[in-house]
Amino acid sequence: MKAKRSVAILAVSGIVVVSVVAGLDLFNSPGSNAASDPVSGRAEMAVLNSERAQAAKSPKPKPKTAAEQAQEVIQLRNQIEAVDAERKAAQDASDLRQKAKNTALARYKALQKTERSSREERASRDAERKKFEGTPKQIAKNLLGDHGWGASQFSCLESLWNKESRWRVDADNPSSSAYGIPQALPGNRMAAYGKDWRTNPVVQIQWGLDYIENRHGSPCGAWSHSKAKGWY
Repeated sequence: MKAKRSVAILAVSGIVVVSVVAGLDLFNSPGSNAASDPVSGRAEMAVLNSERAQAAKSPKPKPKTAAEQAQEVIQLRNQIEAVDAERKAAQDASDLRQKAKNTALARYKALQKTERSSREERASRDAERKKFEGTPKQIAKNLLGDHGWGASQFSCLESLWNKESRWRVDADNPSSSAYGIPQALPGNRMAAYGKDWRTNPVVQIQWGLDYIENRHGSPCGAWSHSKAKGWY
């Protein structure tokens, strides 16, 4: 029986391993076993040796010194502080913008309030001025609310001053010194309400309504007294 020659070629990491084995067929022999075959074992060793050689060629990382480690810690801390500083600056800028918005809003509200107050004040002045416009009866009716009286009191007042003066500003009682719409006695009592008491119906009406409130409580009270006594 002729001896068989087998050639095993292993290419491991660029290294070619050639094994010539006489009388054995490495790949075709039925009894060949990778774990027990001496040739296979040698091939595995060749692979391991190749890996070790390759690892030996790779430089191992140099251990860092304490100074280098400390420098890395400082760099990391500086990075963290830089991020915190940037974030704080962004929040500070946001706060400043919000304060500016709040200031502008407060100024706007103040202006609106001032304008509203001015409008209300003008409206109030206009309403006050309108109370003194019109005929003496209209003026008297407008002034009832200043004394807390309702519109129902006007009919009594109208009857009362119809009887006293027929609502004439220059009504002068020939038998006494009573004068004007409310027949103040004497007429110059009304001077405290205005120097033009002789001709101004507003002055006379204001005095007359105050007198009625202080003496009789209401126009209807004064009218009841006038009907009972002939005067108020």
